[in-house]
Amino acid sequence: MSQLAIHKAWKGNGLVQTIMRTSATNLLVMVISTLTSIVTARMFGVVGKGEFSAILFWPTLLAGLVGFGLPTSLIYNMKQNKGSGGDFVRAGFLFQIPVSIVIGAVAWIWLPVWLGNYPADIVQIARWYTVLMLPILLAINLISALAQSTSKFNVYNGVRLYVPLFNLAGLMVLWAIGDLSLQNASLIFLVTSVLVVSWSLYSIRDALRINWLKGLGNRLAAKALFGYGSKVFGVELLGTLYSQFDKIVILSMLTARDLGLYTVVYALSRVFNVVQMAITNVVFPKVTGMDKSAIIATVGRAFRLSMLLMTIVVIPSMFIGRYLMGILFGAPFLEASNAFYLLSIECILGGGSWILASAFNAMGRPGLVLVRQLIALAATIGLFFVFTPLYGLNGIALALLIGAVIRMAVTMTSMRLIFQVRLSNMLFDKNDFRFLINRLKEKKQRKGAR
Repeated sequence: MSQLAIHKAWKGNGLVQTIMRTSATNLLVMVISTLTSIVTARMFGVVGKGEFSAILFWPTLLAGLVGFGLPTSLIYNMKQNKGSGGDFVRAGFLFQIPVSIVIGAVAWIWLPVWLGNYPADIVQIARWYTVLMLPILLAINLISALAQSTSKFNVYNGVRLYVPLFNLAGLMVLWAIGDLSLQNASLIFLVTSVLVVSWSLYSIRDALRINWLKGLGNRLAAKALFGYGSKVFGVELLGTLYSQFDKIVILSMLTARDLGLYTVVYALSRVFNVVQMAITNVVFPKVTGMDKSAIIATVGRAFRLSMLLMTIVVIPSMFIGRYLMGILFGAPFLEASNAFYLLSIECILGGGSWILASAFNAMGRPGLVLVRQLIALAATIGLFFVFTPLYGLNGIALALLIGAVIRMAVTMTSMRLIFQVRLSNMLFDKNDFRFLINRLKEKKQRKGAR
């Protein structure tokens, strides 16, 4: 009976259950990503790890630069305009076809310049991988948004879980048969992504049963999609630059060895963002359409509880992480342990500020997040060029940490000035503990009733 109660609570469609499942998925993704980093570090060494990271980097960066806010806009418009989903889906997916062709051509031409310090064979692998993976990543972003907007979080979580899981499985097969090469590893990542996209399209086939030959169809729907997309695109563009500019700096100013070290400690530090990322991904589509007070109350509680949990977890976990880094990746990677400490703190502050930012997006005010990102990005990029020549990887991590502090400060100030929210209420509310106690009591009562 108790197992049945837990199963039903886990399978529920409520906000808490969805966050729990998404948090579990995030944790699995982080574990798998860490295992993948271990495998690639052991397979290719520090320098080879950096070269492989350089190959994987470009389609991820370009997909973020040319998303045009469509995934977020798709969620927002499908929630606000029920019954017109097909028009939004059609406009979003068809628009990405010419984008993939144009940006793929640009990448093919300019990658030899962008990777000028890397061997010719690495550049050629990066060219093919970028051109072929770019449309797949753009499709994954829209599929994930469509799954979120239709409350099919099993598909959303499946896409995020199965891609790294199959990537890891493919790498282990290569390792087992002794056919290790950067080219084969890149091919594994490409093929697994195609397979997961095919599965996800089949899983949401009901939402895709529309007349694709009508072009953009409803012009009002297209205008709404691209209109809101243009508002959030600036925020997402800055977010992409904020999250990827550190790699750009390493590619241009440091070596493949430095990139290999950095990708390991950066991925390991993202483990601390599991719960916060799940909350952000679930809260935005859940609260969109609510009234202002409900949005602020829900987002505020999610922010406070996540920060409390992560504060309790982070300190011992940071030292455990350094210990594990030496065992799992090897002694050479301990060279970047100080950067790991700084990135761990930055991860938690950044995750908390993104939870708060979901309130602005849900109330149709993404411009406020754009201002925040502009301020933080300008400061961080400036600090990159100051600290990197002085401190190397530690300088990059320090610049990111200062940027996270700036984002949090600007976000809290915006909520105080624009929405008249008291900062003390955003940071602490004794009713949060009552909320948790009531939730635990409800679960206990349901368990007893079963």
